[in-house]
Amino acid sequence: MVSMQSVAYTGVPLLATAATWFLIFGLCSLILCCCCCCRRQKKSYGYSRIAYALSLILLILFTITAITGSGFLYTAQGKFQLSTTNILEYLLNQADTTVEKLKDVLVNLVAAKQVGIGQNFLPPDIQSNIDILGNMTNISAMIPKIKTQQSSKQIQNVLLPVRQVLNIIAASMLLLALLGFIFSVFGLQCFVYILMIIGWILVTGTFILCGISLVLHNIVADTCVSMDQWVENPTAHSALSEVLPCMDNATANDILSISKHVTFLMVGIVNQFITNVANNDVPPSAGPFYYNQSGPLVPILCNPLNFDNTDRRCTAGEVDLSNATQVWGNYVCNVFPSGMCTSMGRLMPTSYGQMQAAVNVSYTLYHYGPFLVDLVDCNFVRKTFSDISEDHCPGLRRYSYRIYVGLVIVSAAVMLSMIFWLVYARERRHRVYAKKFTPKIYSQGVRGF
Repeated sequence: MVSMQSVAYTGVPLLATAATWFLIFGLCSLILCCCCCCRRQKKSYGYSRIAYALSLILLILFTITAITGSGFLYTAQGKFQLSTTNILEYLLNQADTTVEKLKDVLVNLVAAKQVGIGQNFLPPDIQSNIDILGNMTNISAMIPKIKTQQSSKQIQNVLLPVRQVLNIIAASMLLLALLGFIFSVFGLQCFVYILMIIGWILVTGTFILCGISLVLHNIVADTCVSMDQWVENPTAHSALSEVLPCMDNATANDILSISKHVTFLMVGIVNQFITNVANNDVPPSAGPFYYNQSGPLVPILCNPLNFDNTDRRCTAGEVDLSNATQVWGNYVCNVFPSGMCTSMGRLMPTSYGQMQAAVNVSYTLYHYGPFLVDLVDCNFVRKTFSDISEDHCPGLRRYSYRIYVGLVIVSAAVMLSMIFWLVYARERRHRVYAKKFTPKIYSQGVRGF
């Protein structure tokens, strides 16, 4: 990655151009003023139609170029601002999405503590771990969002003044070019001189902005390259990690581990109830385990995980988490107020509701498994930077370069226009003098003859 110092050096030639223009134009203006004040002999008014026409054509050409450059600059900065805003909104959206998903995981983990079937609940140690993890995650989960918001505000605080300055420069150069052209054409020489002083300063400032915009363009390009490099080789401590940081690896691992463990245990609790109670034809003397259950056996729930939290494939006769509640709905019986089934079925509405709650929690936690894996591996940050590099960086580089080009066009066009303000004003004055005095001199010569 190119260092910031070397990137800054790319703007030096344009800063040198600004200094050269400022000194040379100022020195030339001073010399011309001294010559005009000290000159005693009669002025010579040589007139050339070619010089007059050529100066007018070039003045029109450079004025049109300055106007076009101002419009080009205004459009480029608007698109650059829009592209930057889209990137920042995307970053904030990614951070918000991550936080919301983590909150959803925590909500379901807390809900798992309350879910039970009959007298079977999660073990006390698991419930305690959920409480501890919830407190840790509430803090850790907010870090990416907070840092991203801070980075977004800092970037906006830099770009907003830049946008305002570029708009002012574009409008000022446009107005300067138009007024200079009008004053030159109508021979308002005093106003032309005033505009030249203003233009002298504005062109110098615009050349300085050219250098800054070139540095900005190179920073944008370098940042996009850095994103590609970061995606290939993530580093914890880098400038990009301040824009969208990875979540603490240990906390993310704990969330992933306990989510899988809770999913495994919840499915086990459901299957334990199905096997030991719902599908067990016990006699009436069995007490609470007997509620006149009868009919086809309830299929057990497929556990997507093994005891070691590795993935497990469903076997024949098991129902998947995604449709278990719909399948089990066919096994619900009608009940008396006393709690006994009055129709064929092996699940009472209360136990079915408890099983449904357990399945919903398990399915949600298992569904967020890939997201939690991405948190552990920081893949969500990789994907975010990869998307920005592919979808946003080309436009960002293009528009930042157009800002630079627009500033160069405006600077050069106004600089040359200023020169031809003087040239055309001089030729116009000579032309007027020639038309006014040449016939008079000619008639005096004839009369004297």
